[in-house]
Amino acid sequence: MKRFLITALTVTLAAVAISSAQGPSAPTYAIRGAKIVPVSGGEIASGNIVLRNGLIEAVGANAAIPNDAIVIDGTGLTVYPGLIDMGNASVIDSGAAPAAGGRGGAPAAPGQSREDTERAKRDRLLRADYMAAANLRLEGAELTRLASAGITSVLATPGGTIFRGQSALVNVIAPQDDPQISALADIRKTMTVVQSPVALHVNFQPGGGPYPASLMGAIAFVRQAFSDAAWQRQALAHYEKNVAVPRPVWDPALEGLFPAIDRRIPVAFDADEAREIARVLRLAKELNVNPIITGAREAADMAAELKAANAPVIYSLNYPVRPRTLPPDADESLAALRARADAPKAPAALAKAGVTFAFETGGLAQPRDFVRNAARAVKEGLPADAALRALTLDAAKIAGADRRLGSLDRGKIANVLVTEGDLFGEKMTIKHVFVDGHKVVLDAAPAPGAGRGGRGGARN
Repeated sequence: MKRFLITALTVTLAAVAISSAQGPSAPTYAIRGAKIVPVSGGEIASGNIVLRNGLIEAVGANAAIPNDAIVIDGTGLTVYPGLIDMGNASVIDSGAAPAAGGRGGAPAAPGQSREDTERAKRDRLLRADYMAAANLRLEGAELTRLASAGITSVLATPGGTIFRGQSALVNVIAPQDDPQISALADIRKTMTVVQSPVALHVNFQPGGGPYPASLMGAIAFVRQAFSDAAWQRQALAHYEKNVAVPRPVWDPALEGLFPAIDRRIPVAFDADEAREIARVLRLAKELNVNPIITGAREAADMAAELKAANAPVIYSLNYPVRPRTLPPDADESLAALRARADAPKAPAALAKAGVTFAFETGGLAQPRDFVRNAARAVKEGLPADAALRALTLDAAKIAGADRRLGSLDRGKIANVLVTEGDLFGEKMTIKHVFVDGHKVVLDAAPAPGAGRGGRGGARN
């Protein structure tokens, strides 16, 4: 009997622990009689979708609505998967990011030796072990604006130069705190993470000062880092098999390159110009890594090469604009005018070439312009279904999370966008947004001239 009681108590505690680890459950919602665009299949002219415990429980023309569901009348509304922004640093806690002078400290002090100065700069430039998933923030006006614009997930991308760190695909709003969870462990941040790591992010901005102070130096720095990381991995493997040898030098920053070297995650290279994209494709082949091209303003000129290399593109929807400081009667260069005219046309060229691509806000000041600028690409020849896939399922595929996100299928995370009007229509308005099955509270209406969507952001 005593053994039975102990066993029963153990099972009960385990059940409580498992239940707590799942976090606070979302209410059950049902959207009834709406047009449903699953993305993974054909549109449903009028159907129902049921969200329970943060997942899509049912979707279809005749999906049954549970008795305990909060029912939303979907007449005249359209349901889409939540949108995915594949490049955004606003979800990363800037206070947790390494300082400008090193991995966790201040700039090099005056009077330090050249070796110390170089070492401090190396720490700033080689942050391959920096994990976005471990440095997330959960609240803020930027995050609520993203949700209110229909963006339910973002690729959290670290800032910095050269080796910036490893990104994570995260939901933009965290669940409410649960006393059972907070009493045991602080896991609320991890509950926003959908996939981590997603990619190692690299650019070629040396940032001045001593080596590497030029583009050539930055490229050499990248090559050397990958070479050093390969050597370190071999040395550590040799040490594990041979005890009677000196311990090898171990650098955690180099270990951050191992997943890329093993091709377990891709390397996302910032490259805008065609010549930069060509250089990155050659370098990725040399290093034997899987490349992703981000920014990619002139990707249309390299569409065939990108397709041949099987390199996905994360295209920035932060289109170039005329500088506000420029007088109205001032002339601009032909190159600037051409870049502004061509920016919305590039996605159509990528789609035509069969290149897999997604979109990023790329520093857009207003999240509502994310959809607005995608709509401009549609006007310039990008098929609307391809644009929607780039905002949803193709983005999830690039992030390695398409089994969890990106379409309205049973069992996927309940990130859902409900609009009045077509997503890319001029008069589209956002009526409801769900993140992890929780309904985001939007403002009643945007300010005059504010465009699509609302501004709010709490959840219930």
